[in-house]
Amino acid sequence: MNKIFHPYTPFSAIEKGFLNIARGEGIYLFDDAGNKYVDIVSSWWAVALGHGHPKVVKAIQEQAAVLQHSITGSLTHPSVLALAERLAELMPTPDRHSVFASDGCSAVEAALKIAIQYWYNVGQPDKTWIIGMDQGYHGDSMGALGAGFVDDFHKPFERAVSHPAKLPFPIPTAEDPDGFLPSKAVIERHKNTLAAVIVEPLCLGSAGMKIYSAGYLKQLAYCCAENDVLLIIDEVAMGFGRTGKRFAFNHADIDPDIVCVGKALTAGYMPLSAAIVKDELYDTFSDAGETDHTFYHGNTFAGHPIGCAAALAALDIYEAEDTVERGAEMAEKMKDWMQPFAEMDCVKELRFLGMIGVVELKPETKPLIAKMKQSLFEQGYLFRPLGTMFYLMPPLIISDDELRGAVFALQQTIEEFC
Repeated sequence: MNKIFHPYTPFSAIEKGFLNIARGEGIYLFDDAGNKYVDIVSSWWAVALGHGHPKVVKAIQEQAAVLQHSITGSLTHPSVLALAERLAELMPTPDRHSVFASDGCSAVEAALKIAIQYWYNVGQPDKTWIIGMDQGYHGDSMGALGAGFVDDFHKPFERAVSHPAKLPFPIPTAEDPDGFLPSKAVIERHKNTLAAVIVEPLCLGSAGMKIYSAGYLKQLAYCCAENDVLLIIDEVAMGFGRTGKRFAFNHADIDPDIVCVGKALTAGYMPLSAAIVKDELYDTFSDAGETDHTFYHGNTFAGHPIGCAAALAALDIYEAEDTVERGAEMAEKMKDWMQPFAEMDCVKELRFLGMIGVVELKPETKPLIAKMKQSLFEQGYLFRPLGTMFYLMPPLIISDDELRGAVFALQQTIEEFC
């Protein structure tokens, strides 16, 4: 009997039974019967380099033979030092320090606490609010739910967390092409108590791959700076080439105060994440003065040596194999191949951002979604629709033929059921 409390899994699905995944190779996952399936959502958006990349596997094996675990509280080790340096160099300005954690939510939690304690450190303890975007998602811890709250997932916890204000999702108008003015009003109204704004850059993933403009993000950064509010960019899902640039915030040419990374940081091979913090914030955490401003926060596996080795190997591969540039080229092909969906009567909208392709169906198709998902599964494709929305978010190494095949399978399935 299965004794797992499965995340994001209805009991009705458990009753039907699950695949038992035995191994992965490239863009494919294989079950214990030898059947293969295209991992079209990159195992929750993490496995950017596909499964079993030999260089990442080798780095993990070599590190495991030397040092398996060592804490980063008052200690360092070679891999975590090297990774912190590499991450700083990837930022628009390299004067940064990274606090490491084991998953994206934990990195966000650290970022939120850093933002609040920063204002405490500099003598503005009333600035304690964190505002996110309506339906934004930053993880499932109680702290993260105060900044990101997806109604369909988090309703039972609504009264247990504080989320006093939200930035409305941008709706462009003729007078406001990026839809930023309502958000500006929220920030200006609460600036005296607002420690930071946190957003998923350009795409709200769990809310249904809702995409907004780089222009909005640029205006948001300027507005935060003007009102003494920190800007936290949650790149856990979008970072490392997914959107056609190394980070999604690069599309807006901004320099965030804190950047959270995870998932593809290790190509999805090991649990590791980081909050990358500007030194002007970091420098306030000293215990040299009358008040101890030490950051009393951490995770047991923060800076885990094997995870750091995997991350360093993944960063090398992204650069050596031109993964970001190749992903941007592939994204244009995917967009072209998906255009015929727009002619289908049951399709409400198509959306694209780099290697994210979205087909949102009309509301009346909702009773058919499970059947479509099952049909695609039987064809060897592991989709995870969100509501009436199917999306492609495959490993960035996917080939032309493999991607075209996935698009065609989805098209044929929608046509069959709609």
